[in-house]
Amino acid sequence: MRLIFAGTPEFSRVALEHLHAAGHEIALVLTQPDRPAGRGMKLHASAVKQFALDKGLPIAQPRSLRLDGKYPDDAAAAQTALLAANAEAMVVAAYGLILPQWVLDLPSRGCFNIHASILPRWRGAAPIQRAIEAGDAETGVTIMQMDAGLDTGDMLLAHTTEILPGDNAGSLQDRLAVLGARLMLLALEVASVNALKPIAQPAEGVTYAHKIDKAEAAIDWAQDAAVIARRIRAFNPAPGASALLQGETLKIWGARALAHPAPAGLPAGSIVAGSAEGIVVAAQASMLLITELQRPGAKRLSAADFLRGFDLRAGMVFEKHSQA
Repeated sequence: MRLIFAGTPEFSRVALEHLHAAGHEIALVLTQPDRPAGRGMKLHASAVKQFALDKGLPIAQPRSLRLDGKYPDDAAAAQTALLAANAEAMVVAAYGLILPQWVLDLPSRGCFNIHASILPRWRGAAPIQRAIEAGDAETGVTIMQMDAGLDTGDMLLAHTTEILPGDNAGSLQDRLAVLGARLMLLALEVASVNALKPIAQPAEGVTYAHKIDKAEAAIDWAQDAAVIARRIRAFNPAPGASALLQGETLKIWGARALAHPAPAGLPAGSIVAGSAEGIVVAAQASMLLITELQRPGAKRLSAADFLRGFDLRAGMVFEKHSQA
């Protein structure tokens, strides 16, 4: 099938790779403009752009697709490229720009979206992180016929998968990216024989996965240890949960809740013990075992390696928050 593909991060690149390998004709790739990243804040191409360049696929990087918006010249140039692509369908995966109605109406079969949740739960920008943070037992991928709403279109295909106890946002995203790519290939195969059966999303069970704000990454030790552990997993690899100790903002990458409660009267955030197994911290009527962490400018370390270079003692208390 002749396609337009729109996507930006690694999750999207996996889908594009599968579509290309399956022999679909990629007439145009839309991806976000290059962004500054790293210590030098040099411009970096998206994962999708890097793949498209490697395969010699045509690329457009408009700042907006709104013809009446802030960047009308970008949108007009994109419109010309989209019309010239003459695609049968558009596949969208974590693109990052809102598609106006003129784009949705352009391909003869419309625009198909790979969404990393079972809709209508976790519509929005951060479905993977919010599912882990909420303690969901499972999630999945929905292939959706896009409309003008925020992830409100009819469902075409869906497949669930378990959220494993050790999953963080990175590991879960990797699995969902492959699942989504394979499900999209199936959707296009079914669409090619006009056999897709759109199903309206249920009115019940709608939740929104709001974009992750860096300020959320600061650990609140007054929460239950199980809640803190889920948030640490949800914010790994980005933005990374953080905690302030002895004037240093530490990134906390791995932790789990312990079965026994914190000692009575111990302030939340107090360090109870440190060993090769991990660093035990009192939370709200519970305790957290930190297993992986990182000092500013240093590498991620196991708790055992971290303790060799940090004078950590029982009785120290993580301070009130600093933003990561």
